[in-house]
Amino acid sequence: MTVADIVRMANQISDFFAAYPHDAAVRETATHLRNFWDPRMRSQLSAHLATGGEGLSEIALEAARSLEQGAEAGP
Repeated sequence: MTVADIVRMANQISDFFAAYPHDAAVRETATHLRNFWDPRMRSQLSAHLATGGEGLSEIALEAARSLEQGAEAGP
């Protein structure tokens, strides 16, 4: 899967939740990514985030960052 595919799909998810209040949209986008994306897809998203996350919507970018923070806080 290409980075463009990852960005497109993350943005589609965040677009779905965009009608929610901002914090809820970020939380629900992150929850969807964590629960339904294959670990390889999340790894590609993480690698893209490490290079700046170009092309990700504001909600998708914040959701990806929250996943990163959650991974760091884990055991």
